[in-house]
Amino acid sequence: MSAARLDEIDRKILAELQADGRMTNVELARRVGISAPPCLRRVRALEEAGFIRGYHADINPSELGFDVHVFALVRLVSQSERDLAAFEALARELPLVRECHMLNGEIDFILKCVSPDLPTFQRFLTESLTSAPNVASVKTSLVIRCAKDEPGVPFEIVELRAAAG
Repeated sequence: MSAARLDEIDRKILAELQADGRMTNVELARRVGISAPPCLRRVRALEEAGFIRGYHADINPSELGFDVHVFALVRLVSQSERDLAAFEALARELPLVRECHMLNGEIDFILKCVSPDLPTFQRFLTESLTSAPNVASVKTSLVIRCAKDEPGVPFEIVELRAAAG
């Protein structure tokens, strides 16, 4: 099932589950306008096709004491595929790293990190990140405040593209 083959009901199911992954199948079916058994079949098909990767609680980091959010821009010495894969494996093992994205251009990776405080982040930066093999430099930017944090995709755009195509 490719994205182009999703019908309006599949897109509605995805949008509803993105907004609230805890709703019951009966409620989901009601919201998208079909009965519960075919709704459940569609959800399972969307899961199997990889459109739905999982279900997660949206945890408030500050409530758990993770008040420091930092973006780290990492430049590597070597960009061979083996070295890139090794850095990605390292990033997956570091608990303070919540996201790791490879970029094109001057910077090789951007990491989204969370920490309970600045001393913990500083230790992580010096002991784990800047001292890691193949790391040439790390530039960090401390988040002052977040104006928007929307997970997922903008279904309004998906609907417009589907209507136009």
